Amino acid sequence: MPPDQNPDLASLSPVQTAIVTGARGLGFEIGRGLARAGYRVVFGVRSAAIGEAAASRIVAETPDARVEAQRLDLADLETVAAFARGIERVDLLVNNAGIVMPEKREVTVDGFELHMGTNHLGHFALVAQLLPKLRAANSPRVVVVGSLGHRLARLELGDLQFEQRPYRRFAAYAQSKLANLLFMSELQRRSDAHGWGLTSVGAHPGFAATEALSHQKHSRLREALDDQLRRFVPTSEQAARSALLAATDRAIIPAGYYGPSGFMEIAGPPAAARLSEAAQDPDLGAKLWSVSEALTGVRFPENDRLSLP
Repeated sequence: MPPDQNPDLASLSPVQTAIVTGARGLGFEIGRGLARAGYRVVFGVRSAAIGEAAASRIVAETPDARVEAQRLDLADLETVAAFARGIERVDLLVNNAGIVMPEKREVTVDGFELHMGTNHLGHFALVAQLLPKLRAANSPRVVVVGSLGHRLARLELGDLQFEQRPYRRFAAYAQSKLANLLFMSELQRRSDAHGWGLTSVGAHPGFAATEALSHQKHSRLREALDDQLRRFVPTSEQAARSALLAATDRAIIPAGYYGPSGFMEIAGPPAAARLSEAAQDPDLGAKLWSVSEALTGVRFPENDRLSLP
């Protein structure tokens, strides 16, 4: 697709069910775009009120839309498992929800550093537990939402939780986004090797003034997003276009990465984006996969003889 064109969502043949984690900002716009294209959308959300409000807003705009919300807290592996058990069908999974730079180190219910536990490990466990249902679909696809920040990250496998080094919020956030994209790349390798039939692809929103920063209640970063800056950065709706392209376009490349095509990939129509060498490193991806299985206690199958429900 030429970079100056948007995906024509209405002309595509939609899958039946799409799961989108998170229902504010970018997640809302991804869900809205998919619902407009005819997908049945399930928002996986921590807050029932936020999920129901998002669903109601989309249905009010598109009366024939099929949208619902179910509880999913990526910072609590027990609720991840419960959510996966409650899903009957999934053709498309968009791993969007995430934590962005709380000032102090925080931990998940399971004791993981909040960025790594929510952004990577929660989604890792979710994909593992939805894999049988994804494999039952005709053309299953997993979209992983990354970040420009992954290019500045260094993955410390021996200290993913920032227990041995001083907590630096950007370093923790960027490391989790690098982990997301290592997982995206490794998921495609393993799908190809074991016959899972998945397409795994990544996308990033550029630099968007989205609800993701709401975790930082009074941060200087939020204050910096004043009216002048908002003239130059994409809205949530514009930022969602790359993820929608990755989710729906028939011509996407497995293990590809998509983002805005403008200056420094900050804004602009969606197109192929630059994925760092670290995010494509097969050795690092395999090591992170093993560590993630050990930490979450959730394992993917090691062969192509996966029993379907």
